[in-house]
Amino acid sequence: MKKMTGVLAAAIFALSVPTWAVAAMDHKMDHGAMKGNVAHAEVVEGVKATFKITTMKEAMKEMKMEMPKGMKETHHLSVDFTDAKTGKALTEGQVRVKVMGPDRAEQTKDLMAMDGHFGGDFEMPKKGKYGVMSKFVLKDGKTRSAKFWYTVK
Repeated sequence: MKKMTGVLAAAIFALSVPTWAVAAMDHKMDHGAMKGNVAHAEVVEGVKATFKITTMKEAMKEMKMEMPKGMKETHHLSVDFTDAKTGKALTEGQVRVKVMGPDRAEQTKDLMAMDGHFGGDFEMPKKGKYGVMSKFVLKDGKTRSAKFWYTVK
């Protein structure tokens, strides 16, 4: 009975905590090394924003972790910011992303700062075009935005 209670508690914990948090507790995560597909890159008012999207399955495999059962998020979206002139990483700020699916369903999340980039997990289960819109305020206090289309095949 004690063993079953422990397994049940561990399962509930694993499903209730976001994947990135579980991974951060167990492993030193090198998100910068995550492959992901460069989905979009552009320079906005002196800041280069590079967006990468990878499936959660690929991301978990790179971190040598199992996919948690019942996980709804299918893709990890990350964005790196660099000074367009110097190439220096810009790691402080706030980033909000809205993803609109092919069925017009919307998800809006604040991305978390993670080892030199910002990232978050989204549900993108259907094939088709997803609109990705972001607003970000970095250390300089300027509000910038970028948007692009990403196709799930």
